[in-house]
Amino acid sequence: MDSLLFLCARRVAAQRPLPALPADLYHVLFQAAFLDGRPLVLHDLVATWPFPVLNMQRLVGHRELLRDHPSQDCVEAVIQAVVAQLRRELEEPGCDFSLRVLDMTGLSDSVAGRTTTGLSVWCSTKALAKACVEVSKHQREFQRCRSKRRKGPSRAAVATATPQSPGVDVHAHLFVDRRSYRILRDALQTGAASSLHLKCREFKAVDISASEIVTLLESLDPSCLRRVELCFNNLGLTGLSVILPHLSRFPELRSLKVRYSNVDVRHLMPKSAMRIRSVARQLGMLPSLRELNLGSSQLSGNLRQILCDIQAPLESLELAFCSLVPADLTFLSQSIHAPALKMLDLSFNNILRGLLEPLQLLLEETSASLLYLDLSHCHVADSHLAALLPTLLRCSRLRFLGLYGNSLSTAAIKDLLQKTLELPDLHLVVYPVPEDCYKPDQQESGWDFVVDKELLAATTVEISQILENSGRTDIVWTYNPCVHGVLDYFSL
Repeated sequence: MDSLLFLCARRVAAQRPLPALPADLYHVLFQAAFLDGRPLVLHDLVATWPFPVLNMQRLVGHRELLRDHPSQDCVEAVIQAVVAQLRRELEEPGCDFSLRVLDMTGLSDSVAGRTTTGLSVWCSTKALAKACVEVSKHQREFQRCRSKRRKGPSRAAVATATPQSPGVDVHAHLFVDRRSYRILRDALQTGAASSLHLKCREFKAVDISASEIVTLLESLDPSCLRRVELCFNNLGLTGLSVILPHLSRFPELRSLKVRYSNVDVRHLMPKSAMRIRSVARQLGMLPSLRELNLGSSQLSGNLRQILCDIQAPLESLELAFCSLVPADLTFLSQSIHAPALKMLDLSFNNILRGLLEPLQLLLEETSASLLYLDLSHCHVADSHLAALLPTLLRCSRLRFLGLYGNSLSTAAIKDLLQKTLELPDLHLVVYPVPEDCYKPDQQESGWDFVVDKELLAATTVEISQILENSGRTDIVWTYNPCVHGVLDYFSL
């Protein structure tokens, strides 16, 4: 239920122009204007923002606030208000503006897919990049006009005399693909001379070349970057070895995700063996690295070679679709990383390839720290689950368990439920549709199996009843793999 203050703020935000406002009402008015999709009001609020910092995620990053309301126009209005401020500071020396930091980090994750018009990281990146180019272009034109008016002094003297705005730092997550590469490159390369300073906290590149990724990385502020994600870029070992040396200039880099990038180290030739050593050395030169995602890399027996030079323990390791073999899990259980792991994703690795025993050993070593475990689509059967259960129950801090896509019976799932009730922090379990909840169905091409909705509904009710009777209604058990968002292990 909305507070009386918020309801009043919505009434005020419905007016334009806004009346004179005390500073302590700006935050709630910003929330109200964003909720109701009033970009012009937001522009006016930012134009007179009385504080040095505007953190949009703190103000409007709550899903319950943003659901079913437009947001893209609102975000762009905020950006344009900052651009207008910088223009005035350049053209009207003495203008007194307070805003110096616009923090947009986390905003895109909160609103993507939750609003009528939608807001993607790509949209906000493109809007910011255009704003940087616009500000830089205006500064050049202003200096050119000023130079023509002052015929006496030299060009260098005129440039020195031109008033310098302290500028505005914009902290943001940047997403680049083929559509946004050129404009983002131009924005970053002109950023040094611009009064609008892009500070990238998280950088994601999709379907661009290694050289293009390097071009952008070289233009980023080294003090801010914490996460890099490279997806569908077809890098291979060669591209990865080209990019990694450029990451060492970011001392705060804590997360590196390299997914679907055609990294295959299963059959090492002499040249590829040299590249994998190079990759390992470069990973070892990232002192703050705590999260590593090598999803869909074909590692098969080479996990040791990849991780051997990393000096500090990883806290999050995602190895989905990595064709792991027993030697990989054995190495991991004996490594410095195992006792520190909070998040472990082994989904889409086949437990039938001899992984059961080394997985038990690995879980023993991670049991004191592990919060998130994903074993989805690992060919786990009832017998495997029974063997893993004693070790799972030692993971006393476990919050998430993913088992979707495995062949488990209703009896095995209920047994898991009963025994994991003792885990005090367990919050979400994603289980597979029980194999006995399928029924045969005659298709043109032969027999197939479809879900028996009545049996599944009965199982769901039974699971809910067990949770209710045990007093653990705080735990969510679901067969819907999309019910939970992407885990942010930094917040765990």
